[in-house]
Amino acid sequence: MSFRVDERDLRFTLFEHLKVQRLLELPNFADHSLETFEQIITEAAKFARDVLHPLNAPGDREGCKFEDGKVLMPRVYKEAYQSFKDAGWLASDISPEFGGMGLPLTVMVASTEYFIGACVAFMMTPALARGAAHLIENFGTDEMKKTYCAKMYRGDWGGTMCLTEAGAGTAVGDIKTSAKRLPDGSFAITGQKIFISSGEQDLTDQIVHAVLAKVEGAPAGIKGVSLFLVPKFHVEKDGSLGAFNDVKCVGIEEKMGIHGSSTCSLSFGEEGKCVGWLLGEENGGIKAMFQMMNEARIEVGLQGLGIGSVAYGAALDYASQRVQGTDAAVFKDPNAPRLTIVKHPDVRRMLMTMKSTVEGLSALMMRAAMYADLAKHEVDLDAKKKYQGYLDLLTPICKAYGSEMGFKVTDLAMLCLGGYGYIKEYGIEQMMRDVKIASIYEGTNGIQAMDLLGRKVPAKGDMVLMQFVGEINEFLEKNRAHPAISNLVPKVEAARDSLFATTMKFQELTMGGDVHFPLLHASNYLLSFGDFVLAWQLVEQAVIAHDKLAEISGGKQLDRAALADNPEARFYDGKIKTAEFWVMNQLPEIAARQAAVENGTRAALDIVFDGEA
Repeated sequence: MSFRVDERDLRFTLFEHLKVQRLLELPNFADHSLETFEQIITEAAKFARDVLHPLNAPGDREGCKFEDGKVLMPRVYKEAYQSFKDAGWLASDISPEFGGMGLPLTVMVASTEYFIGACVAFMMTPALARGAAHLIENFGTDEMKKTYCAKMYRGDWGGTMCLTEAGAGTAVGDIKTSAKRLPDGSFAITGQKIFISSGEQDLTDQIVHAVLAKVEGAPAGIKGVSLFLVPKFHVEKDGSLGAFNDVKCVGIEEKMGIHGSSTCSLSFGEEGKCVGWLLGEENGGIKAMFQMMNEARIEVGLQGLGIGSVAYGAALDYASQRVQGTDAAVFKDPNAPRLTIVKHPDVRRMLMTMKSTVEGLSALMMRAAMYADLAKHEVDLDAKKKYQGYLDLLTPICKAYGSEMGFKVTDLAMLCLGGYGYIKEYGIEQMMRDVKIASIYEGTNGIQAMDLLGRKVPAKGDMVLMQFVGEINEFLEKNRAHPAISNLVPKVEAARDSLFATTMKFQELTMGGDVHFPLLHASNYLLSFGDFVLAWQLVEQAVIAHDKLAEISGGKQLDRAALADNPEARFYDGKIKTAEFWVMNQLPEIAARQAAVENGTRAALDIVFDGEA
């Protein structure tokens, strides 16, 4: 299967829609240029296509092997990993202090969309090293930063985050892994963790684990959790690797997908010789770990986007070449010309659903990354706080909505290919298997929905939400008569009002003591929020596209033949039609979900299931 990415769309989102070049006005990015950003995007697409995508199918077939306590990664990964390191992709947005290029996160995220779409299983090992290094950068001592960060950001050393235990998944406060204080200020770590991605692998000599554990005598529950730096090997003063630190892999999981990524069970301190060092404050582990989890949640949303984008490209290629059937208007004529299936209305519906979803998701992910850049680098303190609030609000949506809709796109792509989509040769079934995990790890999508409803929406007395939606309202009011979206604005406003009505209903119920009914509908609420945000993004793009198209056509209406002959005109016209399709076809689901809330049925809460205690 060929690797098709829509580089034109990503460039439009970055440079015409979000105008990422605005970041060059900030002191931290003043030494960069628009040309640098553009070159990074070009090279990332090339690297994804030429180096990473050829690994995807063979890596899936070979998978990871567990032999004598060691994990053997797919052999095809070795050379590509070295190339990935040499190119500096992992640290493109990291400070030069640690060997990075100091680019905006937004540009790095755009590159990552390509890399994940090319081979998501490969990308998990370097991504986890990056996340663990960022924890050390923010919470570690100067000595820790000096010892670990540059090597981890470069990809020389791996990293993980170790949260989950057999009896404590989402309930992190119930973990049993313990930390006993030692005379030199370090801690003896004892316990087991499961579902640890890249917990053992042979791409790097060293793996640095960020481990949640409880110090002896710590408070019960989440308030007693601390975070520890636990390397696989001790590090000598000269930076070389020393003695083994009693961190053992005791098995790997056989999984539905991401076969080229090792999902490990780790044992710490089986022989009483595992040593860890506190990261951040004692009993402050969950605060530190949330930093890594929130960063990972954006990346998980990117997994839905990246894989979904490639699935859409594969479906479009197939539908444009596969000849089957005739026009429905003349289906009884045995001599009627046969058509490519892209001409059939139901296939067009599926393709348009995929196109609008991945383009909207791309805009959402890039906007979230822009908010992260602005929250970190803006000079004005009030602006920093505003953008951090927006990022916090969008994080659970990026993760849950991105992964949910990414899976939906692979499903539609499989339907477009029919029986061929169900067999390995065409690659769609691997995409579906690989993307499914995104709705589960880093907090299931149900947990993200609870976070959105219970924490992010009511944050600061609803002020973040109101300010965020207020900016959307300003755009809608300003463009109410714009020819590209004048018929869409009332539909978007109606969807907004439905979403707000549901929000108010939930808040009234919660204040009245009923927390269960809102949680019953939390996942659908998150989907509605995602539908609304994507509508906003797509209609913003439609306004830009309309004005660009008018420049190309001289204000004239272009027919299908003219659009077929002009790629730029065709692109901008497609943007307008994509927004129309999403608003008219997807947004009505928000009102339907509101109706499900308003009818008040509690059947799912009241039923007694077989076997329920």
